[in-house]
Amino acid sequence: MNGDADVPAWLESGEPLGVRGPVTRIETHAAMVFLAGDRAWKIKRPVDLGYLNFSTAQARRDVLCEELRLNRRTAPDLYIAVHAITREGGRLALDGDGEAVDWVLEMRRFADDALLDRRAQEGGLDELLLRRLVDAIVDFHASADIGPREGGAERVRRVIEGNAASMAASPSIIAPAVAEDLWQRQQALLARHAALLNARAEARRVRRVHGDLHLGNIALIDGVPTPFDCLEFDADLATIDLLYDLAFLLMDLWARGMRREANIVFNRYIDRSAADEDGIALLPLFMSMRATIRAHVLATQARLTCDMDAEARAGRYLALAGALIEPVPVPARLVAIGGLSGTGKSTLARVIGGLLGCPPGARILRSDVLRKRLANVAIETALDPDAYTAQASRAVYAELDRLAGAALAAGQAVVADAVFGSAAERASIEQKARATGVPFKGVWLFLPESERIRRIAARGPDASDATAAVARWQSEAIATPDGGWISLPAAGGLDDLEAAAIRLLER
Repeated sequence: MNGDADVPAWLESGEPLGVRGPVTRIETHAAMVFLAGDRAWKIKRPVDLGYLNFSTAQARRDVLCEELRLNRRTAPDLYIAVHAITREGGRLALDGDGEAVDWVLEMRRFADDALLDRRAQEGGLDELLLRRLVDAIVDFHASADIGPREGGAERVRRVIEGNAASMAASPSIIAPAVAEDLWQRQQALLARHAALLNARAEARRVRRVHGDLHLGNIALIDGVPTPFDCLEFDADLATIDLLYDLAFLLMDLWARGMRREANIVFNRYIDRSAADEDGIALLPLFMSMRATIRAHVLATQARLTCDMDAEARAGRYLALAGALIEPVPVPARLVAIGGLSGTGKSTLARVIGGLLGCPPGARILRSDVLRKRLANVAIETALDPDAYTAQASRAVYAELDRLAGAALAAGQAVVADAVFGSAAERASIEQKARATGVPFKGVWLFLPESERIRRIAARGPDASDATAAVARWQSEAIATPDGGWISLPAAGGLDDLEAAAIRLLER
């Protein structure tokens, strides 16, 4: 009896797992997972794909032990133990006395609908959930082991070259000419951003992180968004720029047509991690590289299993990888959204952010968030009223202008979200657009005071510290701009406001 060949059928029988009911087998190009009762059991396929090699039992043991260790960083309650699959007298056993012919990872099972890819299909990714997910990712990234502080560009080059080799292994699915064109464009962007990539490595933005951070590897466990199933088989492939780690999630959302959600994730991450403001120019390349990985992994799966659906999906991801780095990128532009507190500026910014600029959409610079950053407090932490001085406000608007200029110079669109209550503040943001040579549009939202106060009272945790008293003061102190900015009524529904804003931006 060949223990290696018999292991999948043996596990699927349920006998070694202590269950009488059905066992569900899930297969990927490199692993098999068996769902039985309240447990999930994972084995590695005995394959050598070049970028991973599980061809020996010892290699499979080592990688499963590493998978257990690494995933306990983000999901300690899910990952239980690694067990030997032994063979003695022609019979297989779990942790028996015979020779170990394979190894299996025991995990706590969760409900299928806990996966965020399932929730995405059902429209269940609300903004609060996305915020909590991003906060968990930021905190994980902050605690991750720091990688080498040199060779940031070389690290990315190796990924691009590895992807090219993996695509070449499936020429019947990924046309060589298409793969070559994609490789050329990614190499050109790598050359353009090499200095930035090296600087980010020097600044400790390269770390041993998740490496496979898409919606299918994130579950809602006991109400907490929990990344699991990280890239465990190659430390070098998982020691990457933090924004490259984030880019898999951004690409996954973008591929599903969830541009608003991708833009929310992008902006929440940068809002929380000021050290990554300088890296936003890298995201189109990083997202393209992630789509390329999806394409060649699915192509390999299709080749090994004759899965026609996987082949079709590989083609779609390959097309996306190219679209994310179009030869002529979407031009940058600056949109400023002003108005008194409670008019819906931030809501509108989130609505249009994913529609503007290069993937993953516009950098939204919200004055309330920048105020908290400058005060060195968490975004939703309320500041004392005495923190709202004229000097502090000038510093906030100066920082907004500075960051807008940097994002525009990096080729990304910007949405500036602030009251812009003075002519000087409005003139300053307009000047930033002129200085960087991009189109500018100023939008002023207006709403009756009573409705603004109602909205402010109904807010949940938020970056804004506005109160009813602030709303009343603004009504007396701030006048509607008398020229240049286009006024939009905000009293209707969000759909009406979104449609009006889009029509305005298309002019």
